[in-house]
Amino acid sequence: MKLFGYWRSLAAFRVRIALNLKGQPFDVISTDLIKGEQFDPEYLKINPQGVVPALVTDDGQTLTQSMAILEYLDEAHPEPALMPTDAMARARVRSLCMILVADMHPLVVPRIRKYITQDLGHSEEELGAWIGNWTKLGLAAIEKHLAEDGTSGAYCEGDQVSLADLCLVPQVGAATLFNIPLDDYPNCVRIFKTCMENPAFFDARPQAQPDFPEDMK
Repeated sequence: MKLFGYWRSLAAFRVRIALNLKGQPFDVISTDLIKGEQFDPEYLKINPQGVVPALVTDDGQTLTQSMAILEYLDEAHPEPALMPTDAMARARVRSLCMILVADMHPLVVPRIRKYITQDLGHSEEELGAWIGNWTKLGLAAIEKHLAEDGTSGAYCEGDQVSLADLCLVPQVGAATLFNIPLDDYPNCVRIFKTCMENPAFFDARPQAQPDFPEDMK
């Protein structure tokens, strides 16, 4: 398989984790979001939306949107399962995923940050406040679920890795990148640290990617 992504893309991070967990070999095709390579005509043939990730399967079919890719991988390669068998537990996992990928992540992606500063003329300080606000609100909601629902264990749902963990880890990592204090989210941090002990997560981290900038190592 071929994964079109970028080292700092949180959505591509999720997919890399899933591919690693499933033991599926894949080639990384770097698409530099800062340089605008996602808008190249050839890439737009792969993903007309002009975002990453995009996954090209071994039989040549293309999938976009990270959650669709994650669900495909879990259904096409069922071991290890990334969703519980119980209907209510599955719904809880989806709920956490949606907070992370639909309510939090879209508000801090590069195209939004660029629009806020370049098109609307806001300062970097104002951009930082924007990112901090939405990140903190999202993590606070996740933390409350983890602390009060009574169903989290070593991971977001019980003691097995689920799609919720694949969505949480990149967001916590991004909060660290944006220098957002995490003291108020102990369960999020605990699960992040537990996941990062797993090579599938650790090897998928941005710093381990071939397009990670040399001057940041």
